[in-house]
Amino acid sequence: MPRDFTRAKISLIGAGQIGGNLAMMAAQKELGDVMLFDIVEGMPQGKALDIAEMAPVQGFDSIVSGTNDYADVTGSDVVIVTAGLPRKPGMSRDDLLATNSKIMTAVTEQIKETSPNAVIIVVSNPLDAMVQRCLQVSGFPSNRVLGQAGVLDTARYRTFLAMELGVSVEDISALLMGGHGDTMVPLPSCTSVGGIPIAQLLDSARLDEIVDRARKGGAEIVGLLKTGSAYYAPAAACTQMVEAIVKDKKRVLPCAAYCDSEYGVGGYYVGVPIVLGAGGVERIIELELTEQETAAFQNSVDAVKELVAVMAGLE
Repeated sequence: MPRDFTRAKISLIGAGQIGGNLAMMAAQKELGDVMLFDIVEGMPQGKALDIAEMAPVQGFDSIVSGTNDYADVTGSDVVIVTAGLPRKPGMSRDDLLATNSKIMTAVTEQIKETSPNAVIIVVSNPLDAMVQRCLQVSGFPSNRVLGQAGVLDTARYRTFLAMELGVSVEDISALLMGGHGDTMVPLPSCTSVGGIPIAQLLDSARLDEIVDRARKGGAEIVGLLKTGSAYYAPAAACTQMVEAIVKDKKRVLPCAAYCDSEYGVGGYYVGVPIVLGAGGVERIIELELTEQETAAFQNSVDAVKELVAVMAGLE
């Protein structure tokens, strides 16, 4: 049954591994009340009940519910879309395009009808194309449709740097831009450890190796799991974004945002640093990139454009 939500309402479309863990993390941080939706009967209800039964032990009062009815998503403040076919070993993000494009279209039409004022965060892959499709179908202002990619990619990058240097991940500050995956663009000039520029701690060759591992971080986990893809870190990254929105924190985070004149992108979603708050993408921060960074970023943008063109051809 629909509930009378008095706190921020956070709806998750897709109750798989990312959706389930995201629901748990959002509830534990008391970011709002959580509605977990999936087309599989019983799964969102079961996961929601399991999370609800954690509350007395973990000490949170967020209401977590599960549903198979889009009507229960009505009036959401934030909607996170994780629905779609997950990557399997040997499968590129592009291979997911045709199936997940259809799923994204159907899901977005429901969000548009039930939660016309929501901020939508897309997690489904291939990310840059899926968030573009979500914008097209929803007709929402572009600031209220964004993708989770950069927070996760940067988290992987920071993790590997901390491992290499033997320091706390809390002291690693870093930024990656561009498309999600193989064409992401590292910014060594925006990478530091406790304020110390990374170039003073690592040579460029070793840094390139760490960046390459971050690029392939998702595929590395797919290869290890054999039957699934990453979910803990993606859920945590998305939770950080939800917190920035519902608490209006004005966090500076790398996210897939719609860039038109910004960086000369010309109307596509690509990973850039943004100010994230209650209005969604409140500002895109334009950095002065080096010649090498500019070339790498343009290569990433071109890959996104090609992906979007392929998606358009499948319609």
